[in-house]
Amino acid sequence: MASPNLSEIITTTLRNRSKSLADNVTNHNALLQRLSTKGNISTVTGREIVRELEYASNGTVSFYSGYETLNVEPSDVLTSATFDYKQLAGNVTISGLEQIKNSGTEALINLLDSRIGVLEKSMKNTLSTSLYSDGTGTNGKEVGGLQLLVADAGTGTIGGINSTTYTFWKNAQTTATSSAFSTTNVQADMNTMYLNLVRGNDSPDLIMADGNAYKAFLGSLQAIQRITSDGMAKSGFTSVAYLNSDVVFDDACPQDKMYMLNTDYLRLEVAANRNFVPGEAKMSVNQDAMVTPMFWSGNLTCSNRALQGVIHV
Repeated sequence: MASPNLSEIITTTLRNRSKSLADNVTNHNALLQRLSTKGNISTVTGREIVRELEYASNGTVSFYSGYETLNVEPSDVLTSATFDYKQLAGNVTISGLEQIKNSGTEALINLLDSRIGVLEKSMKNTLSTSLYSDGTGTNGKEVGGLQLLVADAGTGTIGGINSTTYTFWKNAQTTATSSAFSTTNVQADMNTMYLNLVRGNDSPDLIMADGNAYKAFLGSLQAIQRITSDGMAKSGFTSVAYLNSDVVFDDACPQDKMYMLNTDYLRLEVAANRNFVPGEAKMSVNQDAMVTPMFWSGNLTCSNRALQGVIHV
């Protein structure tokens, strides 16, 4: 049986790496990085994740003259969307033989660093990919990503709100001209979608594209038009500027899709004490190995679907 000291070393090492792991996951994905920059990665508590929504105008607002009676009728302009917590976990495992071969604190920590690096990469890729999911993966246990929140059909029941009943809750969507992304038509399609998503000074700020969409857009630009976003470039993302947005290529983006996002209304909600937090290191029941889990829980949420759009094939 492993010594308490070994368990303590493993747990402490993972706990010390927890913050950097969370940061590295965020910096691995352009959408998460943008949400982090805007302060839209938040910690939540409670039985479910609740987002307040603005879905109608306030009917009491009107011009008046002198002593004219004012409209004091209650104006119910807010409702809320509720999202479930999704859970992600991975394990760091060290066998009894590996413990023997890496005796001594320093050697063990070096081994742990290597294992944690593999876990970090796996969790980064899994969470980043899930940001594009429709929420049905792994029997509905996966994060509800952009294919759910910014659906090809523009409809759906999201956060408990049926967009057929409440049409304000539909996202914008359109099929690419000639059902394909091409250098000839991509900018016209983008311009139409972009203007459809502008409300005063509200406009898309991030466009996530798969390889086909990104190549078509890049090919449609003259060399002088290919202006790289400094922020995205410094972070290592392949991107180019378009109006007030950054167009970013992401190989995790579903094929033949371009998401135009107003990230002011998107938020990654993370459960308190579940932002890549290690569990207790324990011996495996039927193996000579020490197993330590790492947990994450939360979901991607949206408070205004009407300001999100997708161009698809």
